[in-house]
Amino acid sequence: MPELPEVETVLRTLETQIKGEEITYVNVLLPKMIDRTEQEFADALTGKHFLTFNRRGKYLLFGMEDVILVSHLRMEGKYWLKQKGEPADRHTHVIFGLTGGRELRYHDTRKFGTMELCAPDMDLDSFHGLGPEPFDESFNGEYLRNVMHKRNTPLKSILLDQTVVAGIGNIYADEICFACGLRPRVNCRRISGPMCQKITEETRRILAAAIQAGGTTIRSYTSSLGVTGLFQLECNVHARKTCRECGGDIKIVKVGCRTTYYCPHCQKAN
Repeated sequence: MPELPEVETVLRTLETQIKGEEITYVNVLLPKMIDRTEQEFADALTGKHFLTFNRRGKYLLFGMEDVILVSHLRMEGKYWLKQKGEPADRHTHVIFGLTGGRELRYHDTRKFGTMELCAPDMDLDSFHGLGPEPFDESFNGEYLRNVMHKRNTPLKSILLDQTVVAGIGNIYADEICFACGLRPRVNCRRISGPMCQKITEETRRILAAAIQAGGTTIRSYTSSLGVTGLFQLECNVHARKTCRECGGDIKIVKVGCRTTYYCPHCQKAN
């Protein structure tokens, strides 16, 4: 599943390739992905230009003259840039015609992705109930300690809770736990204030490194725009058999129904 660094990578890549482009037509091939009728969706976007490119959590925000196109990639959503007339496969669900004969195509094998149209003055702070961005000043040790001490849940579940912090998914939650030397199942109430501060710092460090590397390409996800994720080469525990730090065997468990990797030697139960 694309997480914050992958979404940021797609966003930055699209900005370099389609900023200022006009949408000349819209073809919706899977109506359930959009938040209104196909005609209403097409009418609202046709003739508009891709002006701004932002992100909120795992959502892509494409700002236009009088509307924001909000796209969530969900499990396996991807954007492709193709020439008009190139055959579209059965997993292409929305096509945006662009000036110059190109098409921006949304491709999704699982069909879980969504698109919605929002007003330009939408409230991003409370958007879909998302918590603060990991790079916001408000995501700090004090904030995290206050949240954690009201919960009775594993650390990893807190990191994956989008209402607590926006954008972290399974891969990076495992890596954050490793960087902090904590097992993913540790009860968040047992985590100290200084450790909460360390968690926020490691979260920012790991996500920044992943963005710099172009995200993590694992299983079927790629940006599909000529960008290859390299952070997977830096993963210490996720999807590995041995720990990169100590060489010991990685344990695989379930935390909140999510497959979870950790090193029993390097990570403690606090």
